[in-house]
Amino acid sequence: MAVLSQGSGRRHLVFVQCNGRNVMSSELETLRRDFGGDIIEPGGTEYESASRSILASGSPVYVLRPKTVADVQAAVGFAAGTGLPLSVRGGGHSFPGFGTNDGGVVIDLSRLANVEILDKERHLVRIGGGATWGQVAAVLAPHGLAISSGDTRSVGVGGLTLTGGIGWKVRKYGLALDSVVAAEVVTANAEVVRASAEVNPELFWAIRGGGGNFGIVTAFEFAAHPTTDVFYGKIAFPASEAATVLQGWADYLRTAPEELTSIASFANPFAGGPEAPVEIQVAFDGDDPELAAEAIDPIRRLGTAIDDDVALKPYADTLVDGATPPPGIQLVTRSAFVDKESVSEALRILTEVGASAGSPFIAVRSVGGAVSRVPDDATAYAHRRAELMFVTTVAGPQPVVEAARPALEAIWGRLAPHVNGAYANFLAAATEEDVAAIYPTATYERLAAVKRQYDPGNLFARNHNVRPR
Repeated sequence: MAVLSQGSGRRHLVFVQCNGRNVMSSELETLRRDFGGDIIEPGGTEYESASRSILASGSPVYVLRPKTVADVQAAVGFAAGTGLPLSVRGGGHSFPGFGTNDGGVVIDLSRLANVEILDKERHLVRIGGGATWGQVAAVLAPHGLAISSGDTRSVGVGGLTLTGGIGWKVRKYGLALDSVVAAEVVTANAEVVRASAEVNPELFWAIRGGGGNFGIVTAFEFAAHPTTDVFYGKIAFPASEAATVLQGWADYLRTAPEELTSIASFANPFAGGPEAPVEIQVAFDGDDPELAAEAIDPIRRLGTAIDDDVALKPYADTLVDGATPPPGIQLVTRSAFVDKESVSEALRILTEVGASAGSPFIAVRSVGGAVSRVPDDATAYAHRRAELMFVTTVAGPQPVVEAARPALEAIWGRLAPHVNGAYANFLAAATEEDVAAIYPTATYERLAAVKRQYDPGNLFARNHNVRPR
């Protein structure tokens, strides 16, 4: 561990060993002088909790919790100057564990979580880069406002927004990143820049889908929208009806009102595996019971409904609490998109898999609608034409997860001809193949050019990494 040597009232210039590299104590001196937040080191009372993210453990040399944008600049300068690996943590839900590391620096943005309404008439909202969606919903609700985001309270605004944001209003209002109108970014040279359609437009394009490759977003400006309460809940059907229910559900979503967003899930290992009910979760964006029934009843008629708890509730209450896995439990999550012509075959394979012992948990999310009306090259999110996005998840101790991998690879091998791309927020790996799935060639090349301008040394590498061109 790196520490300053101090004695007889004088500080001594020494070299300390960090991750195999000699770091001059002057760099630590500069950090302590310029950084006004918390510096958490091994052995400190907060270190055990601060060193890990929600889905991964780590042993960083320093966890830095900035209080101000100037603190973020100092932290970035320190990481760049020392050459230590750098992780940036928002909510900490990254499946690959990007929010921590071994032997490096973690910049934890949780203290930068202010949510402020800038313009009530334009519904313009400024949100700190360390805020969570639960915090945002709580602040906006009294004003009758909302932002189309994810579906979990504790998920960070930054991580979700920078790579997408598929939530309960996605078909009506698009992705979370589609509501971003500007951002404040600390780049690799520790400068603060603004990114919008008018200022640094290429950076603005890149951060809407390109992840954390280009700097640390210390604040977002979103265009929120007025909201009422919404009709939200689940309708469950027997597992034996999965094939007909899922195909009927997908067919209906093509013509359903865009106020309706839905997720289908099945083969839940904690609810019976192959015998688990097919659960169709719905969210109708509106409080008119007749319009809601008109939109939701066709789903109720898809099969033998064995549960139906759809009810009117505040939009903020549709967000669920994120669970932290017990120590030793791993999650292997993988995702892909399905275009219209491949929906039937992909669903056939998935329902067949779901009926087999040892199936992963399977969730299928409706997209389309407002997402598909944005031009393909308007943002770095590259999957505008997809009709569905599906996710497989395996959870358990490492031996269980490893034992399941061959079968999981076989499933994905069957699906390969019928799916495309990947959604970065639901990937547990960050291989070159994963990055290529997230970013088609033209998108990647454009991102790489932006990366070279703002992070030529690839300081921000702990992500689904785009290398400087």
